[in-house]
Amino acid sequence: MKTFQISAGDVTRRWYLVDAKSKTLGRVATEVAILLRGKHKPIFSPFLDVGDHVVIINAEKVRLTGKKLKQKTYYRHSGYPGGLKSTTAEKLLSKFPERLLEHAIRGMLPKNKLGNAIFTKLKVYAGENHPHQAQGPETFKGLDK
Repeated sequence: MKTFQISAGDVTRRWYLVDAKSKTLGRVATEVAILLRGKHKPIFSPFLDVGDHVVIINAEKVRLTGKKLKQKTYYRHSGYPGGLKSTTAEKLLSKFPERLLEHAIRGMLPKNKLGNAIFTKLKVYAGENHPHQAQGPETFKGLDK
């Protein structure tokens, strides 16, 4: 008996279009992270990038429940002493809505070179329009089919 081992060249990648309009941030992020990682496929390997490409539209219309818009803070550091900067989810959503989703999804991926490679297959856009029509993305309904 031999165990079947997939190689990176054998992977077929699909393109999915996810509409984040009036959906909760965390719920969208978990489903997208699963698609990017490839955990929905029977050929999943934890050490290979077997996931699909994901295009998210309407990032500006994503929902946060409770008081998270006012209370949730995001931090970044300039690299200089005293260079810690913070911003609320409300300001981030109004100024850079793509970053809100990217940050949530990035935290659900591996923290290594593989995670960086997986993250490059994510495309997030604030509005309805996206430049990936040529790839023929199929509308993603959900993993609970």
